[in-house]
Amino acid sequence: MKYPVIDLHCDLLAHMLNMANPDPFKREGIGCSFPALTEGNVKLQVMAIFTATENGSTALALKQSEIFASFLAQYPNDCNLVHDINTLSKIAASSKIGMIAAIENASGFCEEDEPLEIGLERLERIISNTKRILYIGFTHHTENRFGGGNNSDAGLKEDGEKLLQYLNGKKIAVDFSHASDALAEDILDYISKYNLDVPILASHSNYRKIFNHVRNLPDHIAKAIIERGGIIGVNFLRAFVHEEDPNVLYEHMSYGIKLGGMKSICFGADYFSTGNHPDPSRVPYYFKEHEDASRYPAIIESISEQVSPDAIEGVSSKNVMRYLIELWK
Repeated sequence: MKYPVIDLHCDLLAHMLNMANPDPFKREGIGCSFPALTEGNVKLQVMAIFTATENGSTALALKQSEIFASFLAQYPNDCNLVHDINTLSKIAASSKIGMIAAIENASGFCEEDEPLEIGLERLERIISNTKRILYIGFTHHTENRFGGGNNSDAGLKEDGEKLLQYLNGKKIAVDFSHASDALAEDILDYISKYNLDVPILASHSNYRKIFNHVRNLPDHIAKAIIERGGIIGVNFLRAFVHEEDPNVLYEHMSYGIKLGGMKSICFGADYFSTGNHPDPSRVPYYFKEHEDASRYPAIIESISEQVSPDAIEGVSSKNVMRYLIELWK
C-alpha cells in the first residue's frame, strides 16, 4: 500500500532564491523538488519561508511569499493551495501536490531595528500573498527580538509576548522547532497564564533522549506539545538523527510514540538547499535512505516493521489531518 504523506517542513522556497532560473522541477541540490514530492506520494507539503536573523531578511521573506504564489499560478496542473477543511479533504484523491506556507523565523517579517507594528503589517502582506500561514517559528538558531533560538539561552522577550497576543485566535500555530528550551517553556507558560487561543507544534524536530543535540526536543517540552494536542514532525537531517546510523530515525519515531505521541508524531523532513552550506562537517546532510522525498514509500515500509498499522497511518498523514481539521474548523 502506498500511503499518502503530509510533510510539515521543507525549504524549497529559500532554495528558489538561490537559483538563476527558479525551477521547482530541478532535482539538483534539494530533496523536495516537485518530482521527488510526487514520487514520494506527498499530498501536502508545508513550504517554509526561511530567513536568518540579519539585516534585509524581510525582503527575502516577502520574495519567498511571492514565489509561493507563483507556484500556484504557473503550475496549476502540479500543485494546489490547501487552506481550509474543504481543500484539505480533497488532497488524498488529488494527483497534485497540496501546498501551504509557514514562516520559519519571525525575523522574516520584522527587522530587529524597526517598530513591531511595521513588522506585523508586513506579516499581513505575506499572509495575503500565500492566503494562509500554518505556523510561525519565533527564531532560528540565534537570539532575536522575539526570544532565544536553539543555540541560545534566552527566553521569551517583550516583543515575543506581543506576537503571542497578536496570534491569539488567528488559527496560526507557534513552532517550537528552533526555540531554546527557555523560549519554549516561556511560551507555554504565557499561553496558559493569559488563556490564549494559540496552537503549538514542532514542525521538524527529533528527541534529545535518543540523540543529544540542542535542536532536538527534551522530554518535558515534547510531552507538553503532545498533551496540548500538538504535532511533532520527525526531522531527517543526519545532524539531528544520528551521526552514523540511519535506523535511529525510527527510534526517534518509536520514542515519540512512547512519550504518548501516537496521535502526534508525523513527518517534517527538513529538506533544504545543500549546495552552498558553509559547514562541510555536515556532509552528507542526509543518509542515503532519507536523501529526498521520493524515499517516503521505503521509509514507511521500514516503519511498518516496527510499529502498528494505526501508527503508520498516523505518522504518514492522519495525525496532521486531525490537527488541521481541529485548527481550521
